[in-house]
Amino acid sequence: MEASFDVLTLPVLPLESEAVLPGMVVPLELSDAEVRAAVEAAQSAAPRGEKPRVLLVPRLDGSYPALGVVGRVEQVGRLADGDPGALVRGLRRARVGAGTTGPGRALWVEVGPVDESEPSPLPGAVAELVKEYRALATSWLRKRGAWQAVDRVAGIEEVGALADNAGYFPFLTAEQRATLLSTLDPVERLRHASRWLSDHLAEEEVSESIAKDVQDGVERQQREFLLRRQLEAVRKELAELDGGSPDGDEADPRARVEAADLPERVRQAALKEVEKLERASDASPEAGWLRTWLDTVLELPWQVRTEDSYDIPGARAVLDADHAGLTDVKERITEYLAVRKRRADRGLGVVGGRRGGAVLALVGPPGVGKTSLGESVAKAMGRKFVRVALGGVRDEAEIRGHRRTYVGALPGRIVRAVKEAGSMNPVVLLDEIDKVGADYRGDPSAALLEVLDPAQNHTFRDHYLEVELDLSDVVFLATANALEAIPQPLLDRMELVRLDGYTEEEKVTIARDHLLPRQLGLAGLTADEVTVEEAALRRLATEYTSEAGVRGLERMIARVLRKVTAQAELGELTLPHAVTADGLRRLVGRPHHVPEAAQEPGVRRTSVPGVATGLAVTGAGGDVLYVEASLADAETGGAGLTLTGQLGDVMRESGQIALAYLRSRGAELELPVGDLRERGIHLHVPAGAVPKDGPSAGVTMTTALASLLSGRRVRPEVAMTGEVSLTGRVLPVGGVKQKLLAAHRAGLTTVIIPARNEPDLDDLPAEVLETLRVHPVADVRQVLELALAPAGAPAESPATLAA
Repeated sequence: MEASFDVLTLPVLPLESEAVLPGMVVPLELSDAEVRAAVEAAQSAAPRGEKPRVLLVPRLDGSYPALGVVGRVEQVGRLADGDPGALVRGLRRARVGAGTTGPGRALWVEVGPVDESEPSPLPGAVAELVKEYRALATSWLRKRGAWQAVDRVAGIEEVGALADNAGYFPFLTAEQRATLLSTLDPVERLRHASRWLSDHLAEEEVSESIAKDVQDGVERQQREFLLRRQLEAVRKELAELDGGSPDGDEADPRARVEAADLPERVRQAALKEVEKLERASDASPEAGWLRTWLDTVLELPWQVRTEDSYDIPGARAVLDADHAGLTDVKERITEYLAVRKRRADRGLGVVGGRRGGAVLALVGPPGVGKTSLGESVAKAMGRKFVRVALGGVRDEAEIRGHRRTYVGALPGRIVRAVKEAGSMNPVVLLDEIDKVGADYRGDPSAALLEVLDPAQNHTFRDHYLEVELDLSDVVFLATANALEAIPQPLLDRMELVRLDGYTEEEKVTIARDHLLPRQLGLAGLTADEVTVEEAALRRLATEYTSEAGVRGLERMIARVLRKVTAQAELGELTLPHAVTADGLRRLVGRPHHVPEAAQEPGVRRTSVPGVATGLAVTGAGGDVLYVEASLADAETGGAGLTLTGQLGDVMRESGQIALAYLRSRGAELELPVGDLRERGIHLHVPAGAVPKDGPSAGVTMTTALASLLSGRRVRPEVAMTGEVSLTGRVLPVGGVKQKLLAAHRAGLTTVIIPARNEPDLDDLPAEVLETLRVHPVADVRQVLELALAPAGAPAESPATLAA
């Protein structure tokens, strides 16, 4: 280290993004104009016999620091690559002063000395720091075989010089070298150098460990690759000897299994089957079964799950946009997503290995949108959708899969649905679950018990796969028309959501927003060419169709648009054309479903005594049911009760109970029941080709008989439902919502229901309740008071009930 100096005037040699420390000898390229100007100026100003000096200053971020290093130009010549250069040695730190003038084009500044005094003798802590640094530097240098540098480090005694020697380490950044340059305390400077060197050695150790592991893995893979290629060549030779094709199966099953992202239990099961395949001959049937099984297992998306859309308002908006009404199922899906979002936000994860998928049973008449609702649910949740048609399925193996020992064995429809969806959490729609049958091959509905049980389906085991499949994150939607056709144990595992049909307003909304645009596209028309007025849509929904859903309504809209298209092509009308309510008759003929209440008084069925209007539930939704009663002539007819209309046992019993009640209470009701012993009674329910059963016609039969005996007509605007007991109590029945919707569609305004069914009114749409007067009753006397018109009232002027 050069001795101290007072004040010097030196040219500035700037170093771009680099710093030189005292004691370092570095080559500098003279291709840079500023570097060359500084060296030339130093040479011209140097006294004869002395080597020129410069001030080495790092330039970081375009600025100069307050400290630099006085450097001596040892030699000027050419570097190893042939470019002009200079060899400069750093001598000691110097403080940069004011600028001054000097020869040449370089920048000259005044520099002053810097105090870098060191403690002497070295304290114990500093001595330990020096020892630690030497050990770290020696370790790093020995790894690179720099034995001369090791000796040089061991010979440096001064703390500051030892720290400045760290400037030679190539892994130090320019900022770190600048930090060493600006740190005047030698001990603090050595701490910096020691910490950076220690960190680098730790990083190198980790990198070397990783590199070693990678190298070992590569060597093992290369060894396995060579062995497998040899095994493959042997198999090809054997296949040729056996007469087979040497290129039949080029993929190595073991490699495919190991490369696949499988759960550990599935991986172990697959590797066992691979061992069997490796031992089996390629010509054996077992080899084909094993390959097919492995292909099936590897194609399943074991680790693939789509992220649920936790935009709850957005999901509800999707459901509302795709379907009008259906509030119950929309609320249930919204609740499911809200709970999933809350658990995800709080990091609660899965519960007991189960992720909490939903199992919903959508039960309702045809055409209400049960199947299409599944696609909307999947879209709202951001999941894949797959439909499984169960109508007519009679083989249990269709659900749980075939054993692999059978020829042509396949996994069940549930596994195939997951495979088709490509994720482990799709929305699976089990369509027409009430149409599942049973025969000698088993009962598919029994096989569905484990699939649809939230407490069991996380370990579902298909007969073909024979490994556990987690179905707990699948959202199952089952659709059915008849609730009674679903086995009770299966129904117990699902959450029931009833879709009881649409009101008139909902039908018009669906037709306007969904059915009409779709049918316009199918007919090759645009909304600018053909418009259908809302009054026309309303008339199509009420007079041209009579259904709980909208399937028939869509067919009528399609028929109207086809007629318009055909007439436009024939020149009978011009486009654009507006379809009005009055114009429907010219396009599709007269309406076929005029409500009973809208007909002429003398044409109505209730215009004569002995006819009552009841309400029933069928597979197609709610419907209006008429019960007719007549008395046989005393001379020609025999005594007894005759029931016709293809009635079931329960409905026949209702007729007998109604007759028995009137016979026992005739005097109280002021009915002439004395001659019933001698005259036969005939109860008939029209539409005899349609089977009918159920207890809900009890009050209707009683009212029809009471009307016949009393001669009082049943009010034409009144419909009723309820079971009757021998004591005259009106007992509750099912399907009240569907029945009231049917009464609303039929144009009836007053409905009598059992008092214990009054809570069911909460499920009814508000617009329907506004048009109906519903009377909950508990006794048959109340039914007769409300339903029967006063004696002698004309059929064409029916009395109006009080609200």
